[in-house]
Amino acid sequence: MKNAPPRAREEGLIIKYLPEEVLVYDLAREKAHCLNPTAALVWKYCDGDKTARQIKDAMELETQTTIDERLVWLALEQLETFDLIVGEIQRPATLKDMSRRELIRRIGVTAVAVPLIISIVAPPAQAQASCTGTNQPNGCPCGSPSQCVPGHHCNGGVCGP
Repeated sequence: MKNAPPRAREEGLIIKYLPEEVLVYDLAREKAHCLNPTAALVWKYCDGDKTARQIKDAMELETQTTIDERLVWLALEQLETFDLIVGEIQRPATLKDMSRRELIRRIGVTAVAVPLIISIVAPPAQAQASCTGTNQPNGCPCGSPSQCVPGHHCNGGVCGP
């Protein structure tokens, strides 16, 4: 729902809290995300009750530092991009037409304070182990029948019964 306070997505995620970052593995999308301290702190306070301003206030209280609300919006946009919050966010009108680069320049923060999420595609472990080269099991890519396990055939570039 638009304009609703942001809520961190929890379903279908494996979450590992580390001292300086949060690692999130999205089971459905098979993607791993690494949230730096700023992005992790914003995500922590996305409880579905707090507005961006209230998230900023909670962060200031926890860190005992002044935080620009625009940093919260940067993090929320990234969290939305990686499907780590439920629903959609809507930037305030004052920030609507501003690019991420321009916003960072105007805030004037150090690179460490900028919320950052690094994301990679991470196939499940069984996918890593199942297609290893020769004698491929069912569903693995092949170029000839000799590459498939006994009893399977190379059909359309894939081993199958």
